[in-house]
Amino acid sequence: MKKEELREVKNMSVYYSSTRNGAEKLTASQAILKGLADDGGLFVPDKLPKLDVSLDKLKDMSYQETAYEVMKLLLTDFTEEELKNCINKAYDSKFDTEEIAPLVEADGAYYLELFHGSTIAFKDMALSILPHLLITSAKKNNIKNDIVILTATSGDTGKAALAGFSGVEGTKIIVFYPKNGVSPIQEKQMVTQKGDNTCVIGINGNFDQAQTGVKKMFADEALKKELEEKGYQFSSANSINIGRLVPQIVYYVYSYAKLYANNVIKKDEKINVVVPTGNFGNILAAYYAKNMGIPIAKLICASNENKVLFDFFKSGKYDKNREFILTNSPSMDILISSNLERLIYRIAGNNTEVNSKFMSDLRTKGSYEITDGMREELKDFYGNYTSEEETAEVIKKLYEDTGYVIDTHTAVAAGVFEKYKKETNDTETKTVIASTASPFKFTRSVMEAIDKDKYESLTDFELVDELSKIANVRVPNAIEEIRNAEILHDKVCDVDQMPEFVKDFLK
Repeated sequence: MKKEELREVKNMSVYYSSTRNGAEKLTASQAILKGLADDGGLFVPDKLPKLDVSLDKLKDMSYQETAYEVMKLLLTDFTEEELKNCINKAYDSKFDTEEIAPLVEADGAYYLELFHGSTIAFKDMALSILPHLLITSAKKNNIKNDIVILTATSGDTGKAALAGFSGVEGTKIIVFYPKNGVSPIQEKQMVTQKGDNTCVIGINGNFDQAQTGVKKMFADEALKKELEEKGYQFSSANSINIGRLVPQIVYYVYSYAKLYANNVIKKDEKINVVVPTGNFGNILAAYYAKNMGIPIAKLICASNENKVLFDFFKSGKYDKNREFILTNSPSMDILISSNLERLIYRIAGNNTEVNSKFMSDLRTKGSYEITDGMREELKDFYGNYTSEEETAEVIKKLYEDTGYVIDTHTAVAAGVFEKYKKETNDTETKTVIASTASPFKFTRSVMEAIDKDKYESLTDFELVDELSKIANVRVPNAIEEIRNAEILHDKVCDVDQMPEFVKDFLK
């Protein structure tokens, strides 16, 4: 290869460094393997390349083809063959629609259904490919250790990760979830998971405590050394792993291209995107898509009653010092939105020192406040929240008006979209709402929102059958599989016992 060609390849390469220390530069595969940086920071790309394929070509591409066009720009140390192999293994018949992520128009908005994978939640979109990216990364870097996926879940990541990694050679997966903080269907999906390499543990605490416990284990050098001597090394399946975040960018690119293909929008017409948000990863992926060239006007951040993000966008102050509320949209019951750190780093001018100070303040005081200049950088975002009562009203009204049934998280987003329109009078911009879970995952909350008197006496699985009737949708395989499944995981621990339970599983 000539010098000029080598220089061009190097310029196209994307490297990853920590949001708290820019000195170390890793390839994509190295960052995917590590999951979390040694200093506790998150890996971020040194640049966000512009999409290099025209919209006129994108509009005719399959989901798999779109995935390659997006991911090749950010996972630059993967060969074309490696990346396409990962994509084709991930986005296959485990999805129950050919489109992988279909768009459904209802009441003037376009619902991007991200729940057609094997665990009926949007986490499947990234966690179907992460095991393949991880195993490929291990081979590329001559890793001989078994990879231990250590993750905390607020409900959906856990099952999607378990399903993705179950039986994958050279890996083990340990999932912690808040024992009383997920829906009955979510819990049963996890505790019935098969696979000798899987372990599910409930914690006596909330998701933030589970996530903090996992992060502490990543930073525990003595624990890492002890496990390395046994032939193990940690990685993550949470959206803190860049291998989780990059695949999520794809469906925003894909949905825009399909709106154009279906003549809903003109070429380069701007759209709004509404995302129900807890850990901030899904809306961050939309922000990255915008920075890569997708014409997104407003990024609408929807919170439930744990409205720490709404307060942040309103005031510039992030403050987790508040009551933790258990809601009917449990995957968003989060007060420490880990992925927000990637945005803070970026609006701080990629300044690791400034970002580190904010994260230190969050750890020690429970809050931080960004500067006015940084707030200016957030003008593309709009934040609001939907109360529990409003969420139920949104589900009921949409069903009665259109016959379309959405889950509680999607309803939070739809409720915030209505507030956005009233506040801004922006009723013309075409809008995509990220529909992050199947209503079958939260049947009780959904059915009681539609008609409490009629449905509150039914069992969870009777509600499943009723939902299938009224929505005219077949019961997903993910639900049928757990109707009579045996409970295989029954461990519960206190937060401070998490490391011992990890060591016990890996002994």
